[in-house]
Amino acid sequence: MPKTIEFDAELIRRYDQSGPRYTSYPTAASFSEKFTHDDYLNAASSSNDDPIPAPLSLYFHIPFCDTVCFYCACNKIVTKNYARADDYLNYLYREIALQATFYDDDRIVEQLHWGGGTPTFLNRQDMQHLMQETRRYFHLRDDDNGDYSIEIDPRSVEPDDIRFLRELGFNRFSLGVQDVDEQVQKAVNRIQPVEKTQAILQACRAVGVRSVNIDLIYGLPFQTVSSFTRTLDTIIDQSPDRISVFNYAHMPHVFKPQRRINEADLPAAQIKLDILKLAIDKLISAGYVYIGMDHFARPDDELVQAQENGTLQRNFQGYTTHGDCDLVALGVSAISQVNDVYSQNNKEMPAYQAAISAGRLPIVRGFKLDKDDLLRRALIQCLTCNFEI
Repeated sequence: MPKTIEFDAELIRRYDQSGPRYTSYPTAASFSEKFTHDDYLNAASSSNDDPIPAPLSLYFHIPFCDTVCFYCACNKIVTKNYARADDYLNYLYREIALQATFYDDDRIVEQLHWGGGTPTFLNRQDMQHLMQETRRYFHLRDDDNGDYSIEIDPRSVEPDDIRFLRELGFNRFSLGVQDVDEQVQKAVNRIQPVEKTQAILQACRAVGVRSVNIDLIYGLPFQTVSSFTRTLDTIIDQSPDRISVFNYAHMPHVFKPQRRINEADLPAAQIKLDILKLAIDKLISAGYVYIGMDHFARPDDELVQAQENGTLQRNFQGYTTHGDCDLVALGVSAISQVNDVYSQNNKEMPAYQAAISAGRLPIVRGFKLDKDDLLRRALIQCLTCNFEI
């Protein structure tokens, strides 16, 4: 792992162009609608037939938010009408039951993640029911040794909600913060007092979670090296186990909420680069290990240990110690990775619901990796996880 980071200006200029995020190889931009429902079923069947079938990782996409953050590029539904969530969950339960028929009962779910949107948009009764339905159809662990995580908007919960989530089985919490500067928060429509974030982080610690992650974003309106220094200092003082520092990609032609961001208020490319370098240098100096790309962790964290022994991997959920799992993703727009194929559910709610009503998975596109793809993916994994080939 790197102790210092070198910024090669010439190399950066040479590759200074837009590209898809490397959550997979090939990236989601390469997925094809020629990929079929049967292609996925064949992959699932083959995964069961492996001499030692891989454990499972389950991802649930909860797309609802009650307010819109202007920077957000996630597939989301902004609403205060909770009935829409009730309707969605009824289809999600049916998808769970359908997916479970394709996997052997003895395949343990080592990793589970609720993302969004804002998973904590759901009320307690529905969160409990969703977990019960998952346990009914999949082999969830009965101990606390799995990685069961949830994304949390600190504005949407109280400390007692954190205790409930812990009792529900979650042991890793990821808190969205983005920036603590009030001018930046106002510009992106995410007013989040530092005291609120601190209270929720402390609540996470009080219930004995395995790790707390905080998400930050650089490249937002009005951010400067000076302002982001204050944000980093504030977060470092809270000592989260992991910190993610994501790049903001301004694509208002694709994501409508971003049209409400004044492009003239965005930091210039060089300032963004300076902020990234600041974040890396400052977090390393504070004792965090630079895992790579956008992730930092405490030296005793499992991600660091996995990097040291060469088992760290990266998938659609970021860096992980469970890259050996088959990832089964449920919900609108969710992306699965099973036995050398990727598949994605329909992004549009009516089409997603229509497929499930017809008794089939809502898969709309995907990609089957050939030998060349597998080799390139392995090399990219080496670079992004171990910084060498």
